[in-house]
Amino acid sequence: MIGPNLLLRAPEPADIDTLFRWENDTRMWHMSNTLAPFSRFAIEQFVLNTDNDIYASKQLRLMVDWHTSESGILTVGSIDLFDFEPFHKRAGIGILIDETSRHKGFASEALGLLVGYCFHTLNLHQVYCNIEQSNEESIRLFSRAGFTLCGSKKEWLFRDGVWTDELIFQLINGK
Repeated sequence: MIGPNLLLRAPEPADIDTLFRWENDTRMWHMSNTLAPFSRFAIEQFVLNTDNDIYASKQLRLMVDWHTSESGILTVGSIDLFDFEPFHKRAGIGILIDETSRHKGFASEALGLLVGYCFHTLNLHQVYCNIEQSNEESIRLFSRAGFTLCGSKKEWLFRDGVWTDELIFQLINGK
């Protein structure tokens, strides 16, 4: 999937160290319900053995590459489809943009590319995301992309000794 500034592509062996760093960043674990570190070997096996058949695995991870005029191609993040449900024509979306590459429009462009893929290639009826209520940047990102708040899970997440709500946003194809 190619946009004006970005390319979404399958993970390659060259991405293993980057994914290892992102997956083991404990500051991000609360967003993915991770409770233990991933080994480099586990990340390597994921990359080497993923066949990118979303119908078989029910998920799809894509790397977000920025085409710069100075340095060529720079991987700035990843974007995922999860809980893919072909019968009900829906999937969840998660996105991570590296700290050094945030606030440059990459998340918006990557999200737009993936939503287009979901609606036009996978023929999904809807996509959704789950966002911690305090994550104002993600709420703005998904809201600007047309996602609407459709519910909340009360005291769903426990972080730093405090319960917080998780918000559910969805985007229905054609609305």
